[in-house]
Amino acid sequence: MRLPSAEGADVSGAGRSAGLRGLEVMWCGHSTFVVTSPKGVRLLFDPWLTTNPSCPAAARKASAIDLMLISHGHSDHCADAVSVARETGAIVVAPVELVSWLERQGVKNTRPMNIGGRQTIKNITIAMVNALHSSSATDGGENTYLGPATGYVVRFEDGPTIYFAGDTALFGDMRLIRDRFAPDIAFLPIGDRYTMGPEDAAIAAEWLGVKTVVPMHYATFPELTGTPDQLRKFMASRAIEVVELRPGQTAS
Repeated sequence: MRLPSAEGADVSGAGRSAGLRGLEVMWCGHSTFVVTSPKGVRLLFDPWLTTNPSCPAAARKASAIDLMLISHGHSDHCADAVSVARETGAIVVAPVELVSWLERQGVKNTRPMNIGGRQTIKNITIAMVNALHSSSATDGGENTYLGPATGYVVRFEDGPTIYFAGDTALFGDMRLIRDRFAPDIAFLPIGDRYTMGPEDAAIAAEWLGVKTVVPMHYATFPELTGTPDQLRKFMASRAIEVVELRPGQTAS
């Protein structure tokens, strides 16, 4: 499914996809999404808003966020975690080392996790799973280790199960995620160079057994060369829907 282009900085509705199964999904560019459950719980994934060159101005201020899920510590995934947490009071879910770092900056409402664990918040079950990537922040000109890079499997009481991969390479245990959690929808990076590209993302979608893929982590910088059209090419033999959003657009 290709959704129409959103011109300018307006946050606009984009269309409907049966594959999203009642979720409302707004892409703020790069890997930042606001996902609203059928019962109205709002989840913000990987908050990078104010300095995100892909994020329209109208989408740069998050409001009424219930849960914030952060996959790893790189600034293009958590640069606005502290400000959004302070402004919204959202519950922050992240790897334990990253939570400790955020708490030192004043974030209070935290629910740390580690890979293999699960917790239920607001009737939404959150499992933290592996990702093949790195995780750090720059403090005083030096890199600070912030625990493992991760992904999330989120099961909505009143909706589908989604897999948010964060930044990752293709890895064989995506088949284990399929067997253990049976996700319906996968949010997958396709930009290449720093994550998997479209060809590996197509393989990941097959291994995960999902019906729908939302591509992310592409086009933000020139180095991120993967495109949704390339993803569709590699998925041509697979019965998997690609929901392509423009930054600032919403699909449901």
